[in-house]
Amino acid sequence: MIVGTAGHIDHGKTALVRALTGVDADRLAEEKARGITIDLGFAYADLGGGPITGFVDVPGHEKFVHTMLAGAGGIDLALLVIAADDGIMPQTREHLAILDLLGVQRAIVALTKSDLVDSSRIAEVEAQIAELLAPTGLAASPVFPVSSLTEAGIGDLKSALAEAERGITARASDARFRLAIDRSFTLAGAGTVVTGTVISGQIAVGDHIRISPSGLSARVRGIHAQNRKSERGFAGQRCALNLSGEGITREAISRGDMALDPVLHLPSMRMDVELRALASEPKPLGTWFPARLHIGAAELGARIVPLEGPLLPGDEGLAQIVLDRPLAAAMGDRFILRDVTARRTIGGGRVIDLRAPARRRSRPERLANLRGLALADPAQALAALGETGPVDLDAFGRDRALSPGQLHAALAASVLAVIEGTRQALSPALAAGLRRQMQDLLAEFHAENADLQGMGRERLRLLLVPRLEKTDFAAFLRAEALAGAVVLDGAFTRLPGHLPRLSDEDEQIYARILPHLLEEERFRPPRVRDFAGLLEVDEAEIRRILRMAARQGRIDQIAHDHFFARATTVEMVSIIRELGAAAESGWFTAPAFRDRVQNGRKVAIQILDFFDRLGLTLRRGDLRCINPHRIDLFTPDRPDR
Repeated sequence: MIVGTAGHIDHGKTALVRALTGVDADRLAEEKARGITIDLGFAYADLGGGPITGFVDVPGHEKFVHTMLAGAGGIDLALLVIAADDGIMPQTREHLAILDLLGVQRAIVALTKSDLVDSSRIAEVEAQIAELLAPTGLAASPVFPVSSLTEAGIGDLKSALAEAERGITARASDARFRLAIDRSFTLAGAGTVVTGTVISGQIAVGDHIRISPSGLSARVRGIHAQNRKSERGFAGQRCALNLSGEGITREAISRGDMALDPVLHLPSMRMDVELRALASEPKPLGTWFPARLHIGAAELGARIVPLEGPLLPGDEGLAQIVLDRPLAAAMGDRFILRDVTARRTIGGGRVIDLRAPARRRSRPERLANLRGLALADPAQALAALGETGPVDLDAFGRDRALSPGQLHAALAASVLAVIEGTRQALSPALAAGLRRQMQDLLAEFHAENADLQGMGRERLRLLLVPRLEKTDFAAFLRAEALAGAVVLDGAFTRLPGHLPRLSDEDEQIYARILPHLLEEERFRPPRVRDFAGLLEVDEAEIRRILRMAARQGRIDQIAHDHFFARATTVEMVSIIRELGAAAESGWFTAPAFRDRVQNGRKVAIQILDFFDRLGLTLRRGDLRCINPHRIDLFTPDRPDR
């Protein structure tokens, strides 16, 4: 368990920690000289329950609230310290507001310096405390009058803390590893050491991690968990990690950085949040309101953009926070906002999306999406998001720091359907609707364009709602083709059985044409007018038969009245890929292609123009290269072959 002190300056927080643990948490010479805590202090003790309890002693002075916030983010229980003689003071109220905004649900109140007052004063202050806590998540927290000087009540407080420790729910040790760094220093004979609270997951000696947002890679050489040497550290523990790696120095790592599983390294510059403005704010929070953001142990500049109109004092709503530098965070992280002068706390809340859009951020569909993202339970969030559109499972798991096992369990509980061949999931109803839409769109297209081969893939993708990304749509089409729902025909998509069959007489004419499209003539086949003279068949009939065969995918119309066998088209694609692979830059010339197919320049250009139109090749002046996004066109192993 991690216990964090909170309270007004000079109310005896450090003395109380010393009485509970025997450790003086004032570790800096300046702190001892001035008699106040400036930086975070740490102490550890066995309170009688067996496990080691860690205490984070934080400053109470207004000027050091930002340091207090660095220690408050990872605590399990707040030890709210109020001096019996002074009673509730300004920093008492601010610290309590911060704890409430951070979602701390467990607290014990220590009424210090109780030896300096009589019982009536203690009763008076206890009543004030009950009134203060009533509207917060810490209502009805127990109060213990104590004296660090005489040690009166210290035993009872220790027992209460030990009992609370037994009731603390274990944190998510099976999630991916994250540690919020609050100190970085060099230890003689060891090297660089960072300390902080493990927010999720676990870490072992020998593991490789990333420091985010910088992206530095490091190896864990040693671990101290709860001030004891250990082979592993777990969520909920304060840990010191001895790190090694290129660029890993004390100066390269700062308070506010995050040590984490390398999979999680993707810093954010813009995030959408649930934000509550404190009732003490003098005016509503409007668009582009400046603030200082405190999250984990980090502090950085930010701008607030309410998404549902100005946020009134005391109200809660959706907002976007635009950061002045990259930040390592996860969905669900709690944060505090203070004004730019560091004189007051504005509000706080919870991160719900790390990849917030800069445009159209307040559209109704976007706000609906955010309400799904705001659900704390991963399975419920997945189910809600899957009702609005495809969910990128890997991104979802990464931004919530979920392990593969956790993500798999959430997906199973959500009952979403995964698009085959992708990491995209959506609700079964939405998936079925997507398939129905595609069938209806293709049927309508065929009815209006009976003479066309099919609908272009990109046109079909853009018409479907919800819209899939190109790579995911390609996988979706392949799966539908394997299921027999559609036929992929080059760059086109059509319904099975849509195309009319050639009559027996037409098939006989086609059979006479086909040999001229194969073998030695395949790269320079006769044109329609040549076939008409060669076979003594009307030119219009030849053209009709060839176009119908092209719609069936048996041949391809490369240029006007110039048809090639589909097998030849596939072969020419292979030649183009070979030319691109052989070229140093991947860009090849038309003459190089012409020489391979042993054709005239005009026909070679017509062939390349055909591939340009399909998007299989990209053109830059007289050069061309393979488009990697369309490389699956005309591949022999595709389901329509």
